Amino acid sequence: MTDAPHRFTVQSPLGPLTYQLDQDALVALNWGDGGARPAGGLARSVSDQLSGYFHGALTQFDLPLAGFATPFAKRFATEMCAIPFGQTRTYGEIAAATGISAQAAGQACGANRIPIIVPCHRVMGANGLTGYSGQGGVETKVWLLRHEGAGGFLL
Repeated sequence: MTDAPHRFTVQSPLGPLTYQLDQDALVALNWGDGGARPAGGLARSVSDQLSGYFHGALTQFDLPLAGFATPFAKRFATEMCAIPFGQTRTYGEIAAATGISAQAAGQACGANRIPIIVPCHRVMGANGLTGYSGQGGVETKVWLLRHEGAGGFLL
């Protein structure tokens, strides 16, 4: 792959998702159209894994990730990725594991550039459901949690 970022769009139950690759890693995922159809290589792997996730066949992504510029950001992304499919953690639990405040954990979730794959939707407030920075906000978060079978507390 060249040094230039490449954008690819795939369809999902939440609408089109466009992801960005730079070098040999995934650096961003956004809602909306704006990229080419993935043809092969890492672009095809990202598309296939997203499809597997949305079809219930994949519970853990295995993709090279980049775009986490600081050691804290890398540690935080790793901690979110460690939350198992269908489970949630609180901002306080993530904060304790990474040595920051719960408020800073919430801010880091909101700054996540690779939602769904780095599953910030699995992070909740101490008293339950909180916001979501992806398109559709909390409704999208609820959809993702229900998709994973973690939405029982929402009834």
